[in-house]
Amino acid sequence: MHLKLSLALAALLAATAAPAQLQPKDLFSLQVASDPQVRPDGKAVAYVRATGDVMNDRMNRSIWMIDLASGAQAPIAAGPGQHASPRWSPDGKRLAYVSYAEGEKPQLWVRWMDSGTVARVATLPEAPRSLRWSPDGRSIAFAMFVPGEAPRLGKAPDKPEGAKWADPVRYTDQLVYRTDSEGLLRAGDVQLFIVSASGGAPRQLTRDKGGDPGPLAFTPDGRAILIGANRKPGADRDPVESEIIRIPVDGGDATRLTNRDGPDSEPAVSPDGRLIAYTGFDDRKRNSQDMRLYVMNADGSNPRLLTGGFDRPISRPMWSPDGRSILALTIDRGEGKVVRVGLDGKVTTLAGGLAGGSLDRPYSGGDYHAAGNVVAFVAGDEHRPGDIAVSRRGRTTRLTDLNADLLAARKLGEVRKLAVTSSRDGAPIDTWVVLPSDYRPGEKRPTILEIHGGPASSYGANFGTDMQLYAAAGYVVVYPNARLSTSYGEAFSINPDPTQPFADYADFMSAVDAAVAAGYADPANLFVTGGSYGGYAAAAIIGKTDRFRAAALQKPVINWVSKILNTDIIAAQYEYTYGKQPWDNPEILWRNSPLSLVGNVKTPTLVVVGERDYRTPISESEQYYGALQLRGIPSGLMVVPGANHGGLTARPSQSAAKASAIIAWFDRYRTVTK
Repeated sequence: MHLKLSLALAALLAATAAPAQLQPKDLFSLQVASDPQVRPDGKAVAYVRATGDVMNDRMNRSIWMIDLASGAQAPIAAGPGQHASPRWSPDGKRLAYVSYAEGEKPQLWVRWMDSGTVARVATLPEAPRSLRWSPDGRSIAFAMFVPGEAPRLGKAPDKPEGAKWADPVRYTDQLVYRTDSEGLLRAGDVQLFIVSASGGAPRQLTRDKGGDPGPLAFTPDGRAILIGANRKPGADRDPVESEIIRIPVDGGDATRLTNRDGPDSEPAVSPDGRLIAYTGFDDRKRNSQDMRLYVMNADGSNPRLLTGGFDRPISRPMWSPDGRSILALTIDRGEGKVVRVGLDGKVTTLAGGLAGGSLDRPYSGGDYHAAGNVVAFVAGDEHRPGDIAVSRRGRTTRLTDLNADLLAARKLGEVRKLAVTSSRDGAPIDTWVVLPSDYRPGEKRPTILEIHGGPASSYGANFGTDMQLYAAAGYVVVYPNARLSTSYGEAFSINPDPTQPFADYADFMSAVDAAVAAGYADPANLFVTGGSYGGYAAAAIIGKTDRFRAAALQKPVINWVSKILNTDIIAAQYEYTYGKQPWDNPEILWRNSPLSLVGNVKTPTLVVVGERDYRTPISESEQYYGALQLRGIPSGLMVVPGANHGGLTARPSQSAAKASAIIAWFDRYRTVTK
């Protein structure tokens, strides 16, 4: 009897001590690092830490500093509100950043590091962005929205004093009058400002029409600021276009340094001021075009392409201290990397394993900064969200482990690479599988095909809460980088013939076939989901095959005929996707619309969309749901309150609820196989 009790107690204790699988509530406990900034002396790194807040259902951002000699960390700006965008002064003795308390406008602050004194530099009516110190450390440049006068049409009667009337009507004569990130746009433009680092009234440097200037770059003498923007009237009609523009700090006319059909952006001036590095491409009006790295003389003459032989996207250029090379971010086969590009075009990898900024799905990406011989970057893997790491003389050190306590108590699904060859043409298709933590070799499990958005994006061996929650529910997850994904060269990402719809269908089916052949997937229990383009692809799949027991379409494109004129990217969508105006060739739009296949669908389908989605508007999801309902197909519609397209999972509670709903939908239709 005593032996039986002892064994029972031991079993109970073992079960209690065993790590649990990831739970939806864990999304509130996750932390992720971003925006590393190396102090100019290379001895410390400031970064932004986002932490879940269960009481306010959001991620709170604070600024921390790491001493590289000791590894010690300390908060620089924390507490109530949001704190972000840390930027070191040239001498490293001060740190500028943006901070705001609940219900207040974001403001520009400076911290004196030796004394810990903090001061607000100016009282700003709008949020500052793109902070940049002047070379002498006396000023800080930034961009800020300046409201303009909205167009009017007619006039309402005068409102009696004390009357409570409805909000006034809104009128626009602009092509782009709303964006997914901002909603209905206010009249006005983003302008360039400069303010004394000791405080004072900001001075406005630009007053023209046009888009956001993006990252700013001072010339070494501090007399001018370079931006990459389309500052022409009607810029919203040509959203891909931008030029490198030189803005004098002390007044005078701006000078356009580039002038071609295509974007030129992210200027970076060499230490001696002779050269300007920037990114861009010659616009060929294709669905996917990678940014390349260029250099030109300081006056805009002699532009030349450095990465013509490097068939990968380039962004975030920074000059090395000696001016002999340029650091940059790239994505290669789903992996974020920091590379060094010589002035002869030679590309060398300095660091790999960079993490994307998404928590819910394993998107590729990265964030880095360098000073001296130190490169700081956000590193992650399939089992950890982004942490801060540094690379010094070829040696990489991870400085943070923000989720160590949480993930030590969680047994995560194993992520493996899966060999896939497309049945379309024999091309290799990078694919990963996530196995449930209790998976046993040879065991066939219900399997979810998960498709990324874009399609000009990619997945990688990165952490994703959706994938881990699906695995915790007992599903194998298969996620491929099918045709049209980026980071495999432009030829792979370009749709060669829009008249042939759903060209990546064979790649997706090949990934599922490979999972079945490998013994992971139960062919009688297959499911499919994806977001944005992934939702579009999933809708096309269930219109072409009945092999999936259920589907969950997240923020999908359903009907190109209606969507293409009802999206916030209207100016580029028609021309870069199909090459013609929608009324000139509606047949091609309909052939590429999953709604054209809805008459074939037999798959039970859940449709999920954000209430304020202006990229793939809610009407897309409503059309498909309505069609399924009319046909008597088991279907459901889930609307996420207040969420836009890019922020469908921004709130931890909604991210968890969305994943839970998809699991519940799939559980409803999965079968028990013997």
